[in-house]
Amino acid sequence: MFYIDKVLEDLKLKNTNEPEFLQAVNEVLTTLKPVVEKHPEFQTAALLERMTEPERLISFRVSWMDDNGKIHVNRGYRVQFNGVIGPFKGGLRFHPSVNQSIIKFLGFEQVFKNALTGLPIGGAKGGSDFDPKGKSDNEIMRFCQSFMNELYRHIGQDVDVPAGDIGVGSREIGYLFGQYRKIRNAYEAGVLTGKGLEYGGSLARKEATGYGLLYFMREMLKANNMQINGKTVIISGSGNVAIYACEKAQQYGAKVVAMSDSNGCVYDADGIKLDIVKQIKEAERGRIKEYAQRVKGAVYTESVNGSHPIWEIKADIALPCATQNEINLEEAKLLVSNGVKAIGEGANMPTTVDAINYFLKNGILLAPAKAANAGGVATSALEMSQNSMRYSWIFDEVDEKLDKIMTNIFASCKKAAEEYNLGTNYVAGANIAAFDKVSKAMLAQGLV
Repeated sequence: MFYIDKVLEDLKLKNTNEPEFLQAVNEVLTTLKPVVEKHPEFQTAALLERMTEPERLISFRVSWMDDNGKIHVNRGYRVQFNGVIGPFKGGLRFHPSVNQSIIKFLGFEQVFKNALTGLPIGGAKGGSDFDPKGKSDNEIMRFCQSFMNELYRHIGQDVDVPAGDIGVGSREIGYLFGQYRKIRNAYEAGVLTGKGLEYGGSLARKEATGYGLLYFMREMLKANNMQINGKTVIISGSGNVAIYACEKAQQYGAKVVAMSDSNGCVYDADGIKLDIVKQIKEAERGRIKEYAQRVKGAVYTESVNGSHPIWEIKADIALPCATQNEINLEEAKLLVSNGVKAIGEGANMPTTVDAINYFLKNGILLAPAKAANAGGVATSALEMSQNSMRYSWIFDEVDEKLDKIMTNIFASCKKAAEEYNLGTNYVAGANIAAFDKVSKAMLAQGLV
């Protein structure tokens, strides 16, 4: 049995009830076969076994009281997956779907994503099965304070630096940072990123993941004699990533005709009016269906039994920016039959393995999440740098650095794909480029 196959077989036995984690590991390791074949020393050093096992996984109880005096208990997590190239770095996700498998898959992906940025940050992830939807600000504050009462033991600006993710925005980061500061009795600004501008946050952080996705897409299309200008775009989601991907796509001359949330999608043939989406989602914390109530001619389609009606809309470019596994094989076939030319993954692992293979088989350009959505964590690392200097850059300086990082990430993916004669398979290119950096650092540091 080939080394990678044996590692995958052993992982299935050890992580039977963790499908998302197994999916993420399988997607990465299967693309690394040509690299591993050239390096027998990887097997001797048990490199893949160590790379797929977290350095530590922390699970803890989070008890909190709602506005009616009722006590609730949630479960909190932090996985510090690999710190070989820098302090652990990765977001916190508050969502009912959060479990050990989700956190491990996200942490594993984060190791490779962070390596691609070229910045000195390791991979981690965390969160809770707490659902912020429908909760008051005071309830969310009490939950965040309780969550930090345990998390503070495991983080630090030179140890592990969490950020936001689904369900954790500037409000939650503020409550978490306030509690950390109180517990530590010190102002360690670099311990969390995604902070408000008033207390150590970075300009362009809010826009970074969505903007970065379009910078990567721009480079990928340019390398294949295409451009964003004039293309029709559909974007799943309507949160932070989706909103700013839409904003940058429109700046580049694309026509974004659809966005969505977990309940359904809106279609606007004249092009999405982003100011209205921002008002609904950022200011009012409403649902995307309200867009159709405010914009004449816009059509809302409800999601039925977990379906994703947005992928039925004809477009040149599709940007899945909502959550994992939102494009399956049938939806991939639909997108291809409707003439899609490129997919840009703004969410983490939004495309199933079958769907990825179908896109690649049909010559669709695919910008993989660990490369294409690395703009958020890259700008978080830039926030850490500013905190260390006790200084802040203007928006254009941060945005310029972000653009350069994303351009370099694409160049790394393209170079790795070409080195192994993989054509435009940037999925494999991203995995190989990241693996090269992490594996060399692990071997250099010995058996730890």
